[in-house]
Amino acid sequence: MQSAFLSLMTVSKGNSIIYERLFDGRFKQVPDLIKMGAKIQTNCNYAKVQGVEKLSGADVSATDLRAGAGLVLAGLVADGYTTIDNVHYIDRGYDHIEKDLSLLGAEIERIE
Repeated sequence: MQSAFLSLMTVSKGNSIIYERLFDGRFKQVPDLIKMGAKIQTNCNYAKVQGVEKLSGADVSATDLRAGAGLVLAGLVADGYTTIDNVHYIDRGYDHIEKDLSLLGAEIERIE
């Protein structure tokens, strides 16, 4: 859930820190979140997040399953359109994520 919570923290009030104690490179989605307007600083095993009022839609790329799911969540709360490349990573763990999220009211679609 770390990637999902990282996306949540980008639009939460105040400052947050996530410590990663198991895997190097767990913050691969950070450059794309920053591209969307997030304020995040990383250093080895932690990410410091300063919440912003809004994210902006952008063209981003999933680097793995969890990072991709986090980008989907960030895209859902962003103003404008977000396009996520390399969705095959997301598909490995979330079969038809766009259909499930649409049933919950999300404005999301798969572009072939």
